[in-house]
Amino acid sequence: MLSKKFFVMSMLILIVAFASQSFSYIQRAPGKLKNIKAFPATMTYDEVDHQMDIFKVALGVKCNHCHAQTKESAPKLDMSSDDNPKKDIAREMIRMTRDLNEKYMAQLSNTSKEPLQEITCNTCHRGNIKPEDKVNLDNHRPERPSQGPSNTNTTAAKRFSSLSALARLSNK
Repeated sequence: MLSKKFFVMSMLILIVAFASQSFSYIQRAPGKLKNIKAFPATMTYDEVDHQMDIFKVALGVKCNHCHAQTKESAPKLDMSSDDNPKKDIAREMIRMTRDLNEKYMAQLSNTSKEPLQEITCNTCHRGNIKPEDKVNLDNHRPERPSQGPSNTNTTAAKRFSSLSALARLSNK
């Protein structure tokens, strides 16, 4: 019985080891990066790798979503290849978010001590490959104020009343 458990555990370990090896990358060791077009040339391997991790989480994808497989060894990825057209889309999105942050977000006045929120992939994607194109307010509407608001809440009550009227019109 003990030898059967040992055999099963050994096989599981071997399977995990082979599976992890089959998804290795060609450009894995830190060094000179190849074909970097959307990032500054001064970025290090670790900085680019960190950004890639952020993109994966923001879009809910793995590396092979943008990176093409090698021609020599199919399960491996060639990180510098441009064979996958999604890589060009990703580069355009990187440039777009950079432009939005530099041209528009940087121009906003900020009176708080906190830095302004930066626009990132996650701002729109929220873990999805395609951003949601509709906003669902059904579960996010504030509760109606109680009858006869106090003087301090009169302005807020009027604003809420206007917003409620607009919401009712949009639901018709």
